[in-house]
Amino acid sequence: MLTRQLITTGISSAVLAAAFGAAISVSAQTSPSTETESNAGFPVKTVSSYDRVNDLLSKMTLDEKLAQISCIWFDKKKVIEKDGSFNPEKMKKEFPEGVGCFARPQDTQGMEEDIEREGLNDSTVVRSLNGRTPSNTANLINTIQKWQIEETRLGIPILFHEEGLHGFQGYQATSFPQSIALAATFDTDLVEEVYSVTAREIRVRGAHHVLSPVVDIALDPRWGRIEETYGEDPYLVSRMGVAAVKGFQGDSFPITDDKVVATLKHMTGHGQPEGGMNVGPSQVSDRELYERFFPPFEAAVKEANAASVMASYNEIDGIPSHANSWLLNDVLRGEWGFDGAVVADYFAINELQGRHKIVDSIGEAGALSLRSGVDLELPDGVAFYELKEKIEAGEFDEALVDQAVRRVLELKERANLFATPYADPEAADALTGNQEARDLAEEAARKAPVLLKNKDNILPLDVADYKTIAVIGPNAAIAVLGGYSDEPRQTISILEGIKNKVGDKTNVLEAQGVTLTDNRSWWDDEVNLIDEAQNRRDIEKAVSVAQNADLVILAIGGDESTSREAWSETHMGDRNDITLIGQQKGLVEALAETGKPIVSVIISGRPLSLANVDDNLDAILYGWILGQETGTAVADLLFGDANPSGKMPVSVPRTVGQIPAFYNHKPTARRGYAFDDASPLYVFGEGMSYTTFDISEPSLSVAIIAPNGEASVSVNVTNSGDMAGDEIVQMYIRDKISSVTRPVKELKGFERVSLQPGETKTVKFPITREALQFYNRDMNRVVEPGEFDIMVGNSSQNVKTTTLTVK
Repeated sequence: MLTRQLITTGISSAVLAAAFGAAISVSAQTSPSTETESNAGFPVKTVSSYDRVNDLLSKMTLDEKLAQISCIWFDKKKVIEKDGSFNPEKMKKEFPEGVGCFARPQDTQGMEEDIEREGLNDSTVVRSLNGRTPSNTANLINTIQKWQIEETRLGIPILFHEEGLHGFQGYQATSFPQSIALAATFDTDLVEEVYSVTAREIRVRGAHHVLSPVVDIALDPRWGRIEETYGEDPYLVSRMGVAAVKGFQGDSFPITDDKVVATLKHMTGHGQPEGGMNVGPSQVSDRELYERFFPPFEAAVKEANAASVMASYNEIDGIPSHANSWLLNDVLRGEWGFDGAVVADYFAINELQGRHKIVDSIGEAGALSLRSGVDLELPDGVAFYELKEKIEAGEFDEALVDQAVRRVLELKERANLFATPYADPEAADALTGNQEARDLAEEAARKAPVLLKNKDNILPLDVADYKTIAVIGPNAAIAVLGGYSDEPRQTISILEGIKNKVGDKTNVLEAQGVTLTDNRSWWDDEVNLIDEAQNRRDIEKAVSVAQNADLVILAIGGDESTSREAWSETHMGDRNDITLIGQQKGLVEALAETGKPIVSVIISGRPLSLANVDDNLDAILYGWILGQETGTAVADLLFGDANPSGKMPVSVPRTVGQIPAFYNHKPTARRGYAFDDASPLYVFGEGMSYTTFDISEPSLSVAIIAPNGEASVSVNVTNSGDMAGDEIVQMYIRDKISSVTRPVKELKGFERVSLQPGETKTVKFPITREALQFYNRDMNRVVEPGEFDIMVGNSSQNVKTTTLTVK
């Protein structure tokens, strides 16, 4: 696109001028209270629709403005004592104008022992202490907030933020299934409920802002952050993202007392990094951005009114997102009408200098990111503070600072922070992790697992058929919570869940089988695979246990140390392989030699290829990461007290050489390989049940529509088995002939249907202009005349088709 080329060329070819010099001379002469233009041509607006924001902005000194667009996290050590208490004298000395933002008040930064850091880009985190209790966090926030309101000149309250990827990342908070597991439910109502509970557990402690949800499209299973996403499909991710934002924020501003303002992460291309390695360049075209990566962000902005957006670490076409005015100003704000705040990812502004090497100082990084549309520096104020001397010397336009301050203050207005700055410690203790939240976590954990194999209908298990059951595997006796987790009030492992389920009716044996790593930590840098010889000894012990059992339930996969965010060069989390890590394959093969039936439960944050062990497994229940209630949900599913209903939110390749394997590919992709199978091992939308469902031929409301017209397609869904269950009906569309190449199919609708045995329901999907349109050669959204395949079924591969004509 010509506009993008002009803008990005202007930034990359004259960084110093764009950041400080002649390129801003025109706007620097303009009054800060009016609209000016950045060097990229995007208007700078400093006037707010909120009277209080205009009043505060008119009174603020430059130091107060810079404080409002800066945050503290590692700098907590400057104001928090080792016992966790707040020191107001130190705060007055270190931050006399206060701060605009305070990161993760529930954690123990400032209380930990100091560690040596190599530089500003070193984001190493060492966790040696549990986080703060709910009431302790609320008391801390109240103390700091009281100081800020009463001891700073203007008394602007601090915006405290927390993480809420799959529940509040706070001590004793409810830990729900990971995002990838929530996506497998295909249940937007459930997802909205999950994030509504997450919001209230964050807000009750006194924080008003959450850095969630993640709406990245994830196309590479090697990437350690794939568990944080809702999968590979733009439509599914869009629906989940909209539901999550509505759960966090509600339907209007200012938010109510049990809500928080949400942040969309990470704009954009983050989920297809080069080589599957976190923060790597995303080599995608404009068309790919608009058709695959942008839709979830656009939907959450336009439909759910997301309050803030976080820029991504990666670069696109040589321009890092934190320096990409086209991305953050032209597209996000100009094309979509976003009027919220853009927040930096942690240390990402510094990385414009330290990693991307497009500027040669932190101050230049701050100038470039601010001009490119970033409003709030996280997690600590460094780069924006560096602008003071340049502004006072007339070398940088203060209007850009005013604009960012306006957006941050408006975010505080939308969060209702001025009216409700304090928390109730007693309510925080009572509400956090309560029974209602636990019940919801259990429901989500039952709906997420995907049944991929059920040889001879071995599942569901009948307790009467097995006198002795062996529960074996590295994930048997633990509850894997995944990244961005803390310690909930309770966890239930698979072993505990099974013991609770069978009681004294069946003898339950246990064995570790193998150990994955020497440090099951998401936080610590150093993690090593366990010595193979040790695992071989443990495999022998597991075989001995299995030989004394009638059935093996095998809990394998990964944990927080094998799939995680690789946030620095010393903290790895991505892999160059997608098979079972360590000696788990050897464990499966050794157990298979006993001749005992093996029911496997896969607990993993990433899609794993089981191609090299599938033949040895009688059943495969892919659980993803199920949160604190893992064991209860798995036991309910294995023993038939619940019926599996999850569907795969990603396509799983057979080997690493197949990557990428997403289903919505172009017609010329997936031609095949010599001597091997090019089809995915598990397809998008796939998932079995203990019952059977019949889906009728699809029927259109009308066969012909105009380009601006609408239709609908209906199917009858019947439970033809003998057990109640849920089926997830999916609608896919393909434009048969188009002016530019189109995917072979694209998900455009889904619905979860609950049916009793013998029951039939009609499912109707609207076919709207939005479902049929695409970007033509001129990058305009159009619906072209012609025929469209309308496909309805229970997976991307199992569909029935009818034809809709547009003319």
